[in-house]
Amino acid sequence: MDTTRYGNILRARKAELESRLNRIEQDFVTPRNPDDDDRAVERNNDEVLEELGETGERELAAIDAALHRIAAGTFGVCARCGQPIAEQRLDAVPHTPLCQTCASEVSGEV
Repeated sequence: MDTTRYGNILRARKAELESRLNRIEQDFVTPRNPDDDDRAVERNNDEVLEELGETGERELAAIDAALHRIAAGTFGVCARCGQPIAEQRLDAVPHTPLCQTCASEVSGEV
């Protein structure tokens, strides 16, 4: 498995997310419009931006964990069952800690 390639993909995605999260944060500190109608729209936008920020933070944490797995030599091994993660899955979700089978089982749990 080419962990160098996945490391490059993960670092590029991390930089993209950090840039996006920085722009979201800057939007939150931008002075608000004094018009009541505009402020209501801005509050709705803030809710969307907050959700995007939270999603981005979760993905950043997953990317950092994947980079640690690369450094530890465990990247590409399912954290749940210990079996190899298919490269097709890693190509789709390079930060995944789980093989397709375990991911399906975990997402099905309530």
